[in-house]
Amino acid sequence: MVPDDGSGTGDRGGAGAEATGDGAVLLDELQAAIGRYVVLPSEEALTAVTLWVAASHIQPVLQHAPRLAVVGPTKGCGKSRVLDVLHETVAQPMMTVNTSPAVVFRVIGKNPPTLLVDEADTIFGPKAGEKEDLRGLLNAGHQRNRPAWRISGPEHKPTAFPTFAMAALAGIGDLPDTIMDRAVVLRMQKRKPGERITPFRSRYSLPELHAVRDRLAAWLTPLRGTAAGLVPEMPVEDRAADTWEPLVIVADLAGGHWPTSARAACLAMTRYEAVQDEQTTLKTRLLRDVRRIFEREGNKEALRSQDLLAALLADAESPWPDYGTKGLTAFHLSALLRDFGIRPANYRFEQGRQAKAYARNQFLDAWARYCPDPAQPVPAAGYDSTPVRPAQGKPPVPPTGSLPVGPPGGTVGPKPAR
Repeated sequence: MVPDDGSGTGDRGGAGAEATGDGAVLLDELQAAIGRYVVLPSEEALTAVTLWVAASHIQPVLQHAPRLAVVGPTKGCGKSRVLDVLHETVAQPMMTVNTSPAVVFRVIGKNPPTLLVDEADTIFGPKAGEKEDLRGLLNAGHQRNRPAWRISGPEHKPTAFPTFAMAALAGIGDLPDTIMDRAVVLRMQKRKPGERITPFRSRYSLPELHAVRDRLAAWLTPLRGTAAGLVPEMPVEDRAADTWEPLVIVADLAGGHWPTSARAACLAMTRYEAVQDEQTTLKTRLLRDVRRIFEREGNKEALRSQDLLAALLADAESPWPDYGTKGLTAFHLSALLRDFGIRPANYRFEQGRQAKAYARNQFLDAWARYCPDPAQPVPAAGYDSTPVRPAQGKPPVPPTGSLPVGPPGGTVGPKPAR
């Protein structure tokens, strides 16, 4: 659904429409402004950040409050600069580094702020026990109507505190899975030599960013009722669809090339994160390694437990030689595979010899569910994985291609300094 002709102006007779003009042009201006101050990991990431900022201006009518996870391997990757730019463009920003959970509980209400949390790794680290309330708030606040109950006031009455609020979290290393799974993920990297950006200076930068922010509010605030009724077609499902739906709603309100660009970015970035998750999850890594061993052995019907274990331990670059205190054992192997319904059993091999073994057909369902062959394309609502950048002045065609193996879209090109 796109209101009117998809121009993004909603009621053309309204004052907001006359003041702001075409929504697609306004998003283009916001995208250019963000791109001047930070080098994001891909064009799709720049599209996503632009739409996330705009979505904060319709937050009161959203059903889900997407997180923006701004993560990098080390300091100096531009994570805090992203938050600086967001602070000047989102609706009702609340920047915090080390705030009290009680403060956040009381600030969030019917018209919640946009939380901007720097050094988020300190909230989720091993010594962050006193931050459990804030951690729970960030998990619960992704969905509306998930209040936190506390005893409050002199009469000690049970009180429900709203948790629903959009949040951007910047930190070193990945955030917990419960956050990453609810987030649009920006994997920041240090700028290469020659990649230049416009220095962020309050005297020069804030007036420009505030002007764009005010125009966003003037455009989107009258369209909140329209946004609440939109049910956009999504290229992904389940929680990924919940997270990306507000961004796609904004894109559909804007029209122009944005509906296609938003869905292309959604598909590319969620698929890239799925690949990252497969590569970092220990149990999924084990399934992949076992499949590789079966393939190397000619896809035999079964492999002895001791042979499978020896093959896993032989890979010095895998986590298995260092697993536990003495490396992966038969007990560990059985425990890791148990959640997938895979168990060793007595199997008769050549010359009638019996041994504990793992049958290949036990793994087929788990392989298909948790580590499908990347050579097989995954169908997704008429959109494929590789987004196509639009030619100047022309709308983009629907994306085509195969599953990306690197960061979606590649690195955004250098931005010339003013």
